[in-house]
Amino acid sequence: MTAVRHVAEDLLRELAPQVLGALVRRYGVFDACEDAVQEALLAAALQWPEAGVPDNPRSWLVTVASRRLVDEIRSDSARRRREDGLALATPQAELLGHAADTVPDADRDDSLALLFLCCHPALSPAGRIALTLRAVGGLSTAQIAAAFLVPQSTMAQRVSRAKQTVKSSAIPLGMPEGGDLTGRLAEVRHVLYLVFNEGYTTSGGTDAIGLTAPELSTEAIRLTRMLHRLVPDDTETAGLLALMLLTDARRPARTGPSGEVVPLAQQNRARWDRRAIAEGVDLISRTLPRGRVGPYQLQAAIAAVHDEAEDTDTTDWPQILALYELLEQFEPNPMVTLNRAVAVAMVHGPAAGLDLIAALETDKRMARHHRLHATRAHLLELVGDHAAAAASYREAARRTTSTPERRHLTAQAHRLDGPA
Repeated sequence: MTAVRHVAEDLLRELAPQVLGALVRRYGVFDACEDAVQEALLAAALQWPEAGVPDNPRSWLVTVASRRLVDEIRSDSARRRREDGLALATPQAELLGHAADTVPDADRDDSLALLFLCCHPALSPAGRIALTLRAVGGLSTAQIAAAFLVPQSTMAQRVSRAKQTVKSSAIPLGMPEGGDLTGRLAEVRHVLYLVFNEGYTTSGGTDAIGLTAPELSTEAIRLTRMLHRLVPDDTETAGLLALMLLTDARRPARTGPSGEVVPLAQQNRARWDRRAIAEGVDLISRTLPRGRVGPYQLQAAIAAVHDEAEDTDTTDWPQILALYELLEQFEPNPMVTLNRAVAVAMVHGPAAGLDLIAALETDKRMARHHRLHATRAHLLELVGDHAAAAASYREAARRTTSTPERRHLTAQAHRLDGPA
């Protein structure tokens, strides 16, 4: 039963944006369609583990969601205007009588069109990302808030405002063209990057195997492949796809048999996905010489250097440091500086890396972030200050929202607290 439940959950995560896209394309009311899809997903989560997954799970979900939407329109007199608006675009007999199995093009995947809808210019930049992470990525409000380092209540307001904007602006479902497409690519790429990161390192893991959510990473890669096919000459989209492939290739080795965290230096590189690495290296090698270099291409190049090394000692750290220095010019932010501090430590010694970290402590966001404390702990251990390193590991463990990471960081502190 547990295995069936996991299969059903994975399938629901994959199908959710497709079902929402089908309903929005058919009925055009984003907020009502999302509510109906959520109800259909809940019904499936309750029924499928017991009754089994339907032969056509997507059609099942679209059917149930469509009926829930129609029932809501019929029963709620307070939403009469919504019903009238739907009636203008859809014959009443079709609206009230047709279920998902009769919706035209029911098997068409509108995930990418839905992605561009959520990234429409009418929405604020924060609203675009928040809505896409929820509607296309399937993240909870708490997960999105963790990704943005903001309170959950703040993110809930962003999602609500974004949905209201989609409703009031009557944004249609469809792919942009020409200059409109070019202008919206950057936001779409950023959203896909966040979805991938949330899947690769789940912010809110609550159990021993909660470090990663591979279905999110897989969906982000799938959507990025679709985007790359749409704009094959866009070098940053190619760089983003390469970055995802090169990073996701390490996922099988990032956790041990019980879900424990395995740091990069200790990972069994034989478990890395060599096919994904080869594809990613080939893609970034062909992309870098073709056009203007951007942040995703630089991050992909850094990932390629790591993935091609036999181990940490043989990694080309000077090249990684040079790439981080260039990346910091393109995209200056404290997380890039934190990663550069590690490269500085590997090239110039841990004391030099600690100097960079000390400068980051004035950034209020980073001062609260567990990764700052974990990195400081690692470098303090390298310089031999085990007491201070243990204290930093404990502080990092206190601040992380991931249970597997908390256990790993706590274990590191205990290790340093032991006999010398």
